[in-house]
Amino acid sequence: MKSILSRTTLLVLTTALALPSISLARGPIRIVGSSTVFPFSSAVAEDFGRRSDFPTPVVESTGSGGGLKLFCAGAGLETPSITNASRRIKSSEVELCGKNGVGEIVEVKIGFDGIVIANTRETKRYDLTTKQIFLALAKEVPIHGKLVPNPHQLWSDVDSSLPKNRIEVFGPPPTSGTRDAFVELAMENGAKQIEMLAELKKSDKKTFKRIAHTLREDGAYLDAGENDNLIVQKLRANPNALGIFGFSFLDRNADRVQGSLVDGVSPTFEAIAEGEYAISRSLFFYVKKAHVGKVPGMTGYIADFTSERASGEEGFLVDKGLIPLPAGERKQQRENAKALKPLEL
Repeated sequence: MKSILSRTTLLVLTTALALPSISLARGPIRIVGSSTVFPFSSAVAEDFGRRSDFPTPVVESTGSGGGLKLFCAGAGLETPSITNASRRIKSSEVELCGKNGVGEIVEVKIGFDGIVIANTRETKRYDLTTKQIFLALAKEVPIHGKLVPNPHQLWSDVDSSLPKNRIEVFGPPPTSGTRDAFVELAMENGAKQIEMLAELKKSDKKTFKRIAHTLREDGAYLDAGENDNLIVQKLRANPNALGIFGFSFLDRNADRVQGSLVDGVSPTFEAIAEGEYAISRSLFFYVKKAHVGKVPGMTGYIADFTSERASGEEGFLVDKGLIPLPAGERKQQRENAKALKPLEL
């Protein structure tokens, strides 16, 4: 009798232990990553859940860097199947994935976005150059031929044509793809326009990059986290402040905030699509190929996201601020995604 009970108990325990794996395999797709891509991914997830027999995917806004860290933590079904990114995956992140057993990764480019430097509509719109942006926000700047801690307190200290307002900019944290793209596209391009730093780039690229990519820590640049809504609230509370976020968020809040001109170009849908706006970038999502066929609905979600109905020129994501890829590139991305073509850096 005791032996039979023991066997029965063992069977119950074994079944109980197996249940999480069964549940996990049948649960919804888990998606993490970029706060910029979040509204697009969420819209596709809701559409997919409504139009298919699969559960609506769960989408979390963790930032591009945070999402890739979670994505690359392992290949098990308890890890995210997809991560969104507002910049391309780094080689170091691919290495981390490989180290943790995440083999083939599928890269899907979904469209473009611009990074705006905005202020409240209650005040005058800013007209900035990337050089002025660098000189306002870099931790160290060249003064009389030497690199010194940034002394500029007012925008007019940077350039007399700018307002006599305190430099106070709310922006994304280090884990954000928006911040990565901002320092690369705005700060670095601005630094290259300064002769001393342009020469430094030729002689010591590593030091140049450190100078160009390091933001102030004295209160002029303020980390506002991944919540773009919080930045808008801060701009309304402080009319002299500026905020950094994606064009799609500006588009959704155009009644409250306005984007500064950068190098004479306004951050509009057309300017970003045509590559005229200086601070624009590509948006991506990455798929863990090992989860395809194990997590239900993966191929359907990917097909839905890359469809013309979603990310085409007349797609429902355009209404949310996505700037679509050219037709030929959209077709290529759709074919690559369908074939689950592995990432090539």
